[in-house]
Amino acid sequence: MNKKEQQEYLEEYQEAKKKGLPFFPDIIFKDAVVVLVVFLILVALAYFVGAPLEPRANPADTTYTPRPEWYFLFLFQLLKYFPGNLEVLGVVLLPTIVIILLFILPFLDRSKERYFTHRPIIIGVTAFAFVGIIYLTVQAYRAAPPPVEATGGDQTAALYAKNCAGCHGASINVTPGTNLHEIIAKGKHEGMPAWSADLTTDQIDSLAGFILSPGGSQLFADNCGECHDSTELVSGNPLDLRNALDQGQDFAPHSGVEVPDWSQTLTEQDRTSLLNFLVAPDGQRLFSVDCSPCHGTSVAFSGTEPELRSIISQGGLHLEMPPWKETLDANQLDTLAQYVVDPANTPDGKALFDQNCSDCHGEIVPQAQDVESARNIISSGGPHQTMPVWGNILTPEQLDALVSYTLDASKGTSLEIGQQLFATNCAPCHGTFGEGGPNPSRQDDIIAPISTGEYLKTRDDATLRAIISQGQPNFGMSPFASSNGGPLDEDQIDAIVAYLRSWEANPPVELPPEIAQRNISGNGVQIYKELCAQCHGEQGEGGIGPSLVDAKFTQKYPADEAIFDTISNGHPATPMIAWGGILTSDQIQQLVEYIRQLGGSAAPTTQAPEPTAAAGEAVSFETDILPIFEANCKTCHGTFGGWDSTTYEDVMTTGNNAPVVIPGDPDASLLAQKILGTQTTGAIMPPGGKLADDQIQLILSWIESGANP
Repeated sequence: MNKKEQQEYLEEYQEAKKKGLPFFPDIIFKDAVVVLVVFLILVALAYFVGAPLEPRANPADTTYTPRPEWYFLFLFQLLKYFPGNLEVLGVVLLPTIVIILLFILPFLDRSKERYFTHRPIIIGVTAFAFVGIIYLTVQAYRAAPPPVEATGGDQTAALYAKNCAGCHGASINVTPGTNLHEIIAKGKHEGMPAWSADLTTDQIDSLAGFILSPGGSQLFADNCGECHDSTELVSGNPLDLRNALDQGQDFAPHSGVEVPDWSQTLTEQDRTSLLNFLVAPDGQRLFSVDCSPCHGTSVAFSGTEPELRSIISQGGLHLEMPPWKETLDANQLDTLAQYVVDPANTPDGKALFDQNCSDCHGEIVPQAQDVESARNIISSGGPHQTMPVWGNILTPEQLDALVSYTLDASKGTSLEIGQQLFATNCAPCHGTFGEGGPNPSRQDDIIAPISTGEYLKTRDDATLRAIISQGQPNFGMSPFASSNGGPLDEDQIDAIVAYLRSWEANPPVELPPEIAQRNISGNGVQIYKELCAQCHGEQGEGGIGPSLVDAKFTQKYPADEAIFDTISNGHPATPMIAWGGILTSDQIQQLVEYIRQLGGSAAPTTQAPEPTAAAGEAVSFETDILPIFEANCKTCHGTFGGWDSTTYEDVMTTGNNAPVVIPGDPDASLLAQKILGTQTTGAIMPPGGKLADDQIQLILSWIESGANP
């Protein structure tokens, strides 16, 4: 292009620039072409690549890990930098400022320059925002997703939350002497189902123990908190703490102070829980005091330690509440909202709160500014539960201890589990704190402490695990691993080892205490309650040791002499020690008599009374069938939950596979299948062998004639 042509081009360009280009059809045509090209690219991608779709949303699926679309990831990542009370800055304030700036940008930037090097401010701000969005998106992809499945945690607490808390709230006050197992299994009041149809016997036992045994923190608040601060007693000598509970007013520091007789008001299990709370590592105790009211005994968490530390230290809105407008009516919502704002003047709201809210909130009633805002929050649900900013409350050392304990507990290695197992399996010989004491299996022998710093430093975890698993027969300690004939699996042994290892930082005992040989006194009932019930259960229902009321037990030990010899000589391959060198012959004989009473008779028998129904007469449940059940079934099916043979109503309605009797149809009745041995699962009943033919025929005739009362 020569100078003349160049000059003409510039003149034409300046002339065209003055006139401008018309929006229609020039500009709109160009936009239409670009849109068409983009549309064709999208169609090609959809056809050749496809747009993968996930399955339909299933609200009942708890394994799904929700994540925002990729173009929203940077926003969700940004919120992580505004925790707790600062969340409103990232959610509301910052996005509002950005949107306002975009609206007023044409008024702020009036420059006619178009080349990017001539517009450093606006280009710099845009580039910074672009790089920030990319950085936040990458960080969001790198962050670990939420846990797919809740791991660890207290399974019994979860069982309670699922089945009981909806009606009973966070806790239940149980009258002393109540047979809680029977109430749960059968249902005893209006609206409560018979849980034996849904829960196993072990689950019912776990629930009963969970309801009846409060945590150490609550026990401290109820029994010691009026006079003592927990940190005051934590530094005390563990043996002095135990003596304080055992001696009550006779304990020197309590002289002149009116204190209860804790040996009577607290069970052995409660005293152990309280002592374990006071001597527990800082992290466990902090969790019990500060976290367990909302989280139970552990938190399901699968992230990293820094992420957990951030959650605990920064607090914030982190729990999702369901929309209660779908469950409660308008009057209930109003009452609950008024209770949240003014609990003292809204007595009717407490029952609603306990039933619907205490499972998450515990005893802490959340605060709201007014009734209207409280009602809106309760109705709509959503993330509303504010966790305290523990970083402003705890010291760095306490925060480290709490994070470490919470992380370990979430992995299923909760020290509380180890405490419970140690108290049940080890404390009878080694003492509550591993302080040692008289060896029950060897007269005049003293067990050395296992909780001293020297003992724990000179034995690694593998050594401790081997001792528990294989036992020390030379010292009278039986193996505890199930692979060696003991009652514990590998996970349970690991939990005990973790509990023992927790003593190392602050050993409860440094020197062997001066211990006199223990003299066991009392009659058979007292000895059973103190010693035998730890393994065989309060009513002989079994636990670590076998059931003493099971039909198999009475068949294995038909004579009292066999039980006497077993108590006296012990079982070498089990935790059962030889009590002959500790108890007198008279005490053992009293134990035998008490054990026979637990089974319901002084001498076992499987022979039922002769049936009273004559040929051609109608079969009566009370006079013909019930005596057979009492002689052959009641020992198991009247104590352990499941099917109950003690009354007509229980026979017809209870059982894990209820109903077990189909009136008029013996072939379809599980009871008939069990006594005939034609069942497809399980064993014939009774376990000791089939009933007599005339007894079987009597039961079949009763079912066939309509199974009348």
